[in-house]
Amino acid sequence: MTTATATAPAAARTPAPAAALAIRPRLRGLAAERVFIGRSLIHSVRDVEALLMAIVLPTMLMLMFTFIFGNAIDPSGGYVDYVVPGIILLCAGFGAAGTAISVSRDMTTGIIDRIRTMPLRSGAVLTGHVVESLVRNLVATAVVIGVAMLVGFSPTATPLEWLGAIGIVALYILAITYLFAAIGLAASTPEAASGYGFILLFLPYLSSAFVPVDTMPEWLQWIAENQPITPVIETIRSLLLGTPMGDSAWWAVGWCLLIIAVAAVWGAWLFRRKAGRR
Repeated sequence: MTTATATAPAAARTPAPAAALAIRPRLRGLAAERVFIGRSLIHSVRDVEALLMAIVLPTMLMLMFTFIFGNAIDPSGGYVDYVVPGIILLCAGFGAAGTAISVSRDMTTGIIDRIRTMPLRSGAVLTGHVVESLVRNLVATAVVIGVAMLVGFSPTATPLEWLGAIGIVALYILAITYLFAAIGLAASTPEAASGYGFILLFLPYLSSAFVPVDTMPEWLQWIAENQPITPVIETIRSLLLGTPMGDSAWWAVGWCLLIIAVAAVWGAWLFRRKAGRR
């Protein structure tokens, strides 16, 4: 009798699973994603220095290649038209590289522990970082294109071709951001994530971004022709400037979708593995 009396209050104090869910129901639909997208956008607005660097560095490179190296590469003065598509992707790369640091910081500063105590999908934090990177990099890209027009960039694209170019740029930003997010999950510290991401920023230099592929050594031509950046650049160049496209668009879309698929699967696995330990 005494045992039953002693255990009854303890049982009464322990809520049943259904009761716990009623007290703190799990968010439905895309509510969690909206929360983390808003969180990431607020962080981006507050981090003015990172946004400025994502704009200033590619702009400085464009001005350097146009006014310092441009006359040596193309004495006719048309080198700015050639180099801007590559600078656009370089701008996206600089901006997306910060995603690796932000994701790694979230994984190492305890915010994931807090998130896992809440009734929402912890993986939604990655969606927030990716969408924020897309918005921020599209803004930075627009600024870089505006500066390029001030120094002589003269695209011949129709409104439909502009939409196609923006679509390719947005798809590339999504691909590179998902990849940087996965790198941020894989890295042990934000500093390591920054170092790993910096390596990827060299890929545009091994493509047709700054010089035609056929001017490179033969062994380097194969690398430049068969890496993801070159078809994306050639597609943007064709849409904005009317150069021959060939099958570049198919390769550009295929490469971007492949990178997104691999990075999303890798990132989801890393997130479950690392967050599950906490």
